[in-house]
Amino acid sequence: MMLFLSGTAGAALLIASSRSQAQSAVVTLDQARADAEAGRALLVDIREPDEHATGVAAGARLLPMSQLPSRLTELPNDRPVLLICNTQNRSRATLNALRQRGYTNLQYVQGGMSEWARRRWPLVAPSKVAPPTPAAR
Repeated sequence: MMLFLSGTAGAALLIASSRSQAQSAVVTLDQARADAEAGRALLVDIREPDEHATGVAAGARLLPMSQLPSRLTELPNDRPVLLICNTQNRSRATLNALRQRGYTNLQYVQGGMSEWARRRWPLVAPSKVAPPTPAAR
């Protein structure tokens, strides 16, 4: 059973245990942005709240990795989910952990938000992104 852990140690554990599945699930930053802006996919920013303060992609759902186990119902089944973190390490690890739980409509974004910012693509304040959806019952 894969457990979600927060922090650097948790990310390292997830990464080490799941590198073999990661390559087929990557999406380029350009494709992720195009798919998210066109509504073909949901961009899910799994960085922690203090990281969101630096800016987030417009329309992204903020779902910190540390909160993910209790908020899994917010991941849609009707379209691809593109996981993004700062550099791609946590999003790749999270993707693999979710795949072990049966999720199949996931990809992680190559380069992450650090590459987004390096390209000087638009960022918005965290309060202007997609709000969490109510938990399904």
